[in-house]
Amino acid sequence: QVQLVESGGGLVQPGGSLRLSCLASGFDFSRYYMSWYRQAPGLERELVAEITTAAAGAGKNYADSVKGRFTISRDDAKNMVHLQMNTLKPEDTAVYYCNVYYREKEWWGQGTQVTVSS
Repeated sequence: QVQLVESGGGLVQPGGSLRLSCLASGFDFSRYYMSWYRQAPGLERELVAEITTAAAGAGKNYADSVKGRFTISRDDAKNMVHLQMNTLKPEDTAVYYCNVYYREKEWWGQGTQVTVSS
């Protein structure tokens, strides 16, 4: 059974930083692209960042709204994917979810709340 467990969310002031982590299990982690999504109240879930496999060059894609501020990375030895978030803005406030598309299904973690406020 696929499990994705996020951690690292919290309350931070504008301009601050947070590092989110996702521990994955139940599938061969190194063979799959991993993504971070977020969902703010009243809005649809949106893709924040994705990372390909190491075999594919560990390429990274970002939403325009986070380019230059967020960095996605993966540690295949630990089955973990991270999202380093710098220069946070109030509009980054959302629940952040780890995601993998595995066996023709989207899998999600329980989410971690990020609140950017003074």
